[in-house]
Amino acid sequence: MESIRQLFKIGHGPSSSHTMGPRQAAKIFCDRTREKAARYQVTLYGALAATGRGHLTDQAILEVLTPAAPAEIVWKPETVLPFHTNGMTFEAFDAEDAKIDSWTVYSVGGGDIVEEGQERSSGPSIYPLTKIKDIQAECERTGTSYWEYVGQCEGEGIWDYLAEVWKVMQAAVERGIEAEGVLPGGLGVRRKAVSYYVHAEGYNKSLKSRGLVYAYALAVSEENAAGGKIVTAPTCGSCGIVPAVLYHLHHSKGFSEKRILRALATAGLFGNVVKYNASVSGAEVGCQGEVGVACAMAAAAASQLFGGTPAQIEYSAEMGLEHHLGLTCDPVCGLVQIPCIERNAYAAARALDANLYAAFSDGRHSVDFDRIVEVMKQTGHDIPSLYKETALGGLAAIK
Repeated sequence: MESIRQLFKIGHGPSSSHTMGPRQAAKIFCDRTREKAARYQVTLYGALAATGRGHLTDQAILEVLTPAAPAEIVWKPETVLPFHTNGMTFEAFDAEDAKIDSWTVYSVGGGDIVEEGQERSSGPSIYPLTKIKDIQAECERTGTSYWEYVGQCEGEGIWDYLAEVWKVMQAAVERGIEAEGVLPGGLGVRRKAVSYYVHAEGYNKSLKSRGLVYAYALAVSEENAAGGKIVTAPTCGSCGIVPAVLYHLHHSKGFSEKRILRALATAGLFGNVVKYNASVSGAEVGCQGEVGVACAMAAAAASQLFGGTPAQIEYSAEMGLEHHLGLTCDPVCGLVQIPCIERNAYAAARALDANLYAAFSDGRHSVDFDRIVEVMKQTGHDIPSLYKETALGGLAAIK
């Protein structure tokens, strides 16, 4: 299992699979063909083509390739390559229009790209244990916490990286809280974070707390939808959930930055386990792999902050994912706006509820986190493709 650096990627929205991944692929292909290429052609397949315009896939690719040579995008949403629905083929041609290079690659979620047959990992394996039940047993045996296990596997450098991640997350919340106006894309969706933030101040303590969590999640999600700088947690489409929970607890409960970074490490560990054993790609397993996993990560982080035992933290995360099982990925017009933004706000609140529910327990429960990950993976494979980021079914089909 690779570093949580590959889970918490710093970049620009609106989509990790449709924007960040294709941009990275274009950079790699451009670097290896720049000297001889006179023109490029990029063919997008399946879900990547179906919702690519709304996710700015073409813009992300063209911004990289066109400074080197003219580039054309070919859209083939009806063609799904067998390895993954987010397939793309890059072709480079010389001055005589002879093909000099061709590369088929897949954007598999969270900004990661792989070739067919490759392991879905973009970094070396540094975690010897890849199931939460084994990690939990090790923590209970040694008396360590999940975040300490992360530190042991990652090394001291991870804390500087997480500090930068936290800095970007906070900045996204604060920019989003101040921003107003209509989001790009043509749906006419107005930013709501500032309104929720202002209205929250007028309620009693309990309702104010919940309103602020909504506002923070909306702020980051709206920044993502506008192409702003965010952190995948685990994806762009679900990037508002973990920051909202941590920002709220940091400011309302006074948790120090050091403790926030430890909570981020715990969140990253749980997200990493899902990514390794299943998927965080909405195009592959639906929104349960994005919003559901983010809710689990945020719940684990909150439980860590409030002093949860390894069992209670695991229970919090399990609930966060379990109660999003079957959630479809059905973005209206292929934009990461409806229902994505609202789902981030709602899931952030559910993460705090999962933590509270687990805190009342001793952490013992019937179905463990790893089993839920297995069920999520199977459920995702069983969901028809029109409900997985194609913008053809579910809410996306409403006229």
